[in-house]
Amino acid sequence: NQSQEIQLLRYFNKKTVIILGDNNIEKLTLQNGIPKSVEELIDVVQKTFGLTDIHLQYMDKDFGNDFFNLSSTDDLMDMGTIKVIKLGIMPLVITVADEATPGTSWESDEGSSVTSNDTILLSSPEANTTRKEQWPKKYLIRQFSYDTELQLARGNLAYHTYNKALTLNTKPKSDILNVLTEDIYKYTPYPTDAHFSEVAKALIEKHPCLKEPGSFNGAYGWKQRLKYKMGNYRTQLKVLGCPELSINAKSKDNKSAARKMKRARRAEANFYPTFPLGETSDTLERERLDILMEMQKRNNDQIVRDKMARTFAYRRQEVVDQQPRIEDFKTRWPALFSEREFNEEFHRLVAIPLESQFFEQLDHYSSRLLALARSKRGTAGDKISPILHTFDQAEDINVKRECLLKALIILLGEDTRDLVKEFDSQQDGIQADLEQVTMAVFSIRPEGCAELPPEDIGIVIEGMTVLHGLSSVSSACALLFGLIYSLNLAYPKSLRYTFEAFQKVFMELDSQKMSPKVHALLGKLQSAN
Repeated sequence: NQSQEIQLLRYFNKKTVIILGDNNIEKLTLQNGIPKSVEELIDVVQKTFGLTDIHLQYMDKDFGNDFFNLSSTDDLMDMGTIKVIKLGIMPLVITVADEATPGTSWESDEGSSVTSNDTILLSSPEANTTRKEQWPKKYLIRQFSYDTELQLARGNLAYHTYNKALTLNTKPKSDILNVLTEDIYKYTPYPTDAHFSEVAKALIEKHPCLKEPGSFNGAYGWKQRLKYKMGNYRTQLKVLGCPELSINAKSKDNKSAARKMKRARRAEANFYPTFPLGETSDTLERERLDILMEMQKRNNDQIVRDKMARTFAYRRQEVVDQQPRIEDFKTRWPALFSEREFNEEFHRLVAIPLESQFFEQLDHYSSRLLALARSKRGTAGDKISPILHTFDQAEDINVKRECLLKALIILLGEDTRDLVKEFDSQQDGIQADLEQVTMAVFSIRPEGCAELPPEDIGIVIEGMTVLHGLSSVSSACALLFGLIYSLNLAYPKSLRYTFEAFQKVFMELDSQKMSPKVHALLGKLQSAN
């Protein structure tokens, strides 16, 4: 059946295969048994039933009868089940039956009803294309289906009464894994081992009847099932063409995996977002040209802001795919290069505010950071001493924050001059000097006096001034951090610990894993809070 999207192959004694589909059952006899390779088996199925572009998955009884991609026919067992998926066309809700007997009926994307005891759910494309929040500090398990919750409620009662674990059959176990997998994907498509552990631990804390006897923490098996389920879920979304996953699929020209994985490295919530529903690269390019025209009009900021928000995915994919030069990118997207837009772009990308979060955490740690700076002796103490003098004399909160950031850099063993370039407004060749700078904040002060307000504060990247006229050096430091995210740039090697502290201490992004130096600093900062 050429139009059939999903079929089930049931085979007995590795010779006879029954194809089950939407009101369609056919029989295939393999005269020579199951082929030795997956490619040969796919070829037999395609030729027999006139199918094209399919891949196979097999049911693994060791993991709750979940389906996994078939990579070797050695994984096939007698009386097992294989699912055939036709690529390119797939319902939003994929239903598969693990037995050729009546079960629960579910509606597919096309409105046809099929029998199912196991369901793999895919997110609706009508859902918002960008994530709105970071991974939660405490992961909460949401409710499962009604019948699953009934079983768990009874199981929890029995566990508290008799200390007896609940044995789940296929359907509720699949329901639990499906719900958890979709919830995880709402935060990140590539969860870490720590994320899986956190979810598994939260699951057995809420439902202690699911603790596994023999597991060192009662949740190890659930963590492993989630890992396999998540990999399977990503495969389903790749087939549907989900950009943030299909970008990392095997290339057509080279069957090996993509050489450079394009995925979040610094806790970006929307590293490679999907275009808004109904939009294409052509329509969004027209939006970009409209932005250039709207910028020429007066009192048109709100329209520009709305269009910048709508073209976020298009702009972000351009940054990731093409890695444009700053000069070229600024020419194409001049509206982005303002303090307000970089704050909004960072929020779209990471799902947390930039400057407010940065300064909230800096102020939170300010007293302890100041105490650490005052306790320094030796060479580091000599470098910090004039900074502390300026701090003590200053009344402006922005100047005090600037001093704290400079002290932080020295505490991490790095040089403040690598981040903040200070110039005397009377000196010659300031522009020529800035053109030699790879990435930094610059401050131009009258006669180079730290006590006087600066004449100009800005950010330079690749020798080009991308922002200027900023309110303070501390604000410029926060914006430079946001620029690095928005333009997908690497941290400067000479300031890698400083920017790691900005990311993991101040912004609390991917703070589960830190370098020993930053981790030690955080421990000292928290010891008095």
